[in-house]
Amino acid sequence: MNERYAEQAVLLKAIADTSRLMIVDMLSSGELCACRILDRFQFTQPTLSHHMKILCDSGLVDARKVGKWTFYSLNREAARELMVFLREITTCREASIYREEALLGCGVRC
Repeated sequence: MNERYAEQAVLLKAIADTSRLMIVDMLSSGELCACRILDRFQFTQPTLSHHMKILCDSGLVDARKVGKWTFYSLNREAARELMVFLREITTCREASIYREEALLGCGVRC
């Protein structure tokens, strides 16, 4: 179970940056060339490459090369899994793995 938390933490760390979060938003509309992404920001191509490496390494973004161009797209399955995970950990339920420990002795109920 801890492995799932670790996997999702990688995705959350990847989007815990304003620029990367904006890039994910841009890619939610479809595949984009790196040059189109770069047009929206006031940083250099090496900085974009750094952000894209983090997003790709997390699995949230896929890249494909066509000649000298790189096209990026949102990995919709990874995004869906992240949304499901967030919904699960923020929804009150009896089956939470940490519920009993968290509520032990506090008397609070959902």
